[in-house]
Amino acid sequence: MMAALRTPRGLATALILVLLAVLPFLTQALDQRYLLSIGTKIVIWSIAAVSLNMILGYGGLVSFGHAVFFGIGGYAVGILSAHGMSSGWIQWPVALLAATLWAALVGALSLRTRGLYFLMTTLAFAQLVYYVGGGLEAYGADDGLNISRSRFPGLIDLRDKASFYWLCFALLCGTLWFCSRFANSRFGYVIRGAKSNELRMTALGFPVFRYRLAAFTISGAFGGLAGILLANEGAYISPAMMSWVKSGDLIVIVVLGGMGTLFGPLYGTIAFFVLEESLPPLLDLGRKGWGEYWQIVFGPMLVLIALYAKGGIDSLFGRRS
Repeated sequence: MMAALRTPRGLATALILVLLAVLPFLTQALDQRYLLSIGTKIVIWSIAAVSLNMILGYGGLVSFGHAVFFGIGGYAVGILSAHGMSSGWIQWPVALLAATLWAALVGALSLRTRGLYFLMTTLAFAQLVYYVGGGLEAYGADDGLNISRSRFPGLIDLRDKASFYWLCFALLCGTLWFCSRFANSRFGYVIRGAKSNELRMTALGFPVFRYRLAAFTISGAFGGLAGILLANEGAYISPAMMSWVKSGDLIVIVVLGGMGTLFGPLYGTIAFFVLEESLPPLLDLGRKGWGEYWQIVFGPMLVLIALYAKGGIDSLFGRRS
């Protein structure tokens, strides 16, 4: 443990986690409360990025519909809230179960394809749910729906921004711990081995399809957890939560941070949101209105990373021992 902290990667990761842990205190001391909202989004999106990394980074499965689990988790909470069921003890298990079952169904069908066909199949299922959400007139359709936050009486008040942030941070730490165990378990080695050589793993007697289905389902469950938190963060749900654009953002975040690394998704999420928040004002200094085109600067940055830092931000800390 101490040896890991002596490396640039270990020091940077420890510093990031410490800063995230004390962020509510920092924002209060600096009187910059809006930073807590940005930090909460970073933590929630990091959970989603870590969940995608389980299948994309470790398994080589490029899912272009991962944001659908955002939507399923969020809509499960929102629909129950709209019908007067505000207890988190009911909402959260139902939302997690819905995301898990949908992931199992989509995985059972899409994992029978490979490469581009897998990508397009996951996108098709995601768009199916997206348009269903847009057609739910009772729940706001395309305009979305304002909801009340989940309630855990006597335990935690999610209306308090600092308490909600620390809950999200604790769940992120739990997600990272699980991903670490996942990647370094025999189950994880099968997933990683199938990414390198599926035929060899099959020849060795491993049921690759079942392993991948289990990984896809677990990934979807954690994506649903991120959706639950996202719905509570803004007290709002809409089909935009699960659009293909959000799925693309998640892929960009994982690639930016470093695929197949434990903390890469966290690095990528922080970089993505820092650039999203800082580039528009900087561009507006040159000419008013240019800020909305911040992706013009972000795009070439991704190209440079793809060319010179193929392991993403994580590779900038040097090779892993």
